[in-house]
This record gives sequence, C-alpha cells and structure tokens, in this order.
Amino acid sequence: MIQAHELSKAYVDLHRGEFVALDGLSFQANRGEVYGILGPNGAGKTTALRILSTVLQPTGGSAIVNGYDVVTQPSQVRRQIGFMSANTAVYDRMTAWEMVEYFGRLYGIEDEPLRERMEDLFERLQMQEIRDLLGAKMSTGMKQKVSIARAIVHDPPILIFDEATSGLDVLVARAMLDAVAELRDQGKCIVFSTHIMREAERLCDRVAIMHRGRLLAEGNLDALREQHDQPDLEELFFELIHQQEAVVTA
Repeated sequence: MIQAHELSKAYVDLHRGEFVALDGLSFQANRGEVYGILGPNGAGKTTALRILSTVLQPTGGSAIVNGYDVVTQPSQVRRQIGFMSANTAVYDRMTAWEMVEYFGRLYGIEDEPLRERMEDLFERLQMQEIRDLLGAKMSTGMKQKVSIARAIVHDPPILIFDEATSGLDVLVARAMLDAVAELRDQGKCIVFSTHIMREAERLCDRVAIMHRGRLLAEGNLDALREQHDQPDLEELFFELIHQQEAVVTA
C-alpha cells in the first residue's frame, strides 16, 4: 500500500550549507500490518512521514500511497491517509463531536453517512462521555481519542502515526497502542514512528531502523535479532546506532 523508493530530502542552511535530512530511504508497508520506523531524534522519521502525507516534497526519489504519487497526485493521497502526531492540535472552543464532524466535512462526507460514522467511532473509542466537552477542558487522553477519531473519520486505508505516544502517561499510551492494534486487525496499513523500543516490540510486524536520514536495517523483529545476534530490539538498536556513529566520526 506504500512504496517508498530512494526518498531524499535536503535543505539549504545559510550557516552549514546543504543539510540532508533523508538519504535514499526505501521501504514497503502492506495492508494489515504495522510498519515501524525507529530512530533517535533527528533520524529523519518525521521528514519521511511528512513526505508520505504530502506536507513536504522530496528532493529525490518517489513514493506511491495506495496507487497515488505523493508529488503528482497529492489530493488523492490525502484521501487515502489519516495522520496523527503528538503535536496534533485540538481546538479549545470546539467540542469533541464538533471537531470530528468538522474534519468529516472537510473530506466531503455527506450528513447522514457522517453522522452514522461518528456514532460508530464515538462508541468504539469510548468517547460518548466527552461528546459535548470543549477541547479546553479535555485531559491529554481525551484529546488523543479525539485526534484518533478525526484521523480515521473518513475510514482511510492507511494510517500514519508520528511519535503519537510521546509525552503520554503509561495508561493513555497503552490505550493508544491498543487502538492502533485494533485498526491493524481491521486491515489498515499503519506506519508507526517511535523511539520507544518496547512499543515497537509490542506492536510492529516489521521495522525500519534509521539514523541520520539513512536506513540501517529493515525486516521483522525475529529475523533482525537473529541476523545481528542481539537478544532484544533495544540492544539491536543501540548496536546499530553505535556502529554508524563510529563510521561517521572515524
């Protein structure tokens, strides 16, 4: 459902010259799986996901999202995806229902189908108690539920989560991961970026490990652990990052 080929993104910095944020990233994410993109801050995870969601244009390479090109067919791509990050805003002066309804209308969903879709979402995500609550009065967990609902109100086949659990307490983060797993079981293709290895081990079917814009390793967790002779994903992650840092600083 997602095919990225040699994606790159470079910026011109007045002081440092050209800065390469993404350097030849290639991967494929499929229907009914959670594809994890792992890496420390500055690895290029957010840059890659912003290209896939058409917020940024790549400097080079290509990406196809459910049959549509992110550069030449951005409006079609946006209809295929739901995007959520830790920085997704919730409007203080709108209720939960109003916010999700607003985004549903942006996607052109007709009144009756939208109402039926929202009733189902509010029930499944256990949001009925916050239906009429203003954003300004919501807890962090409540806001996350609203963000999920508005990301999936148009029932997209592909969902992109960019560090979506960052800053959440343990209970809210667990609920968030459970929601992602349920969406995968419904057949969605999910791209999930994180720097928390335990999340990736619990949730991801396959992972890509990135550092300084480059792909260091990719595959399912068991195969990667065996290939690199490491007992768990965290040790594998640190070993790969350490090796890459040694090469860069040599």
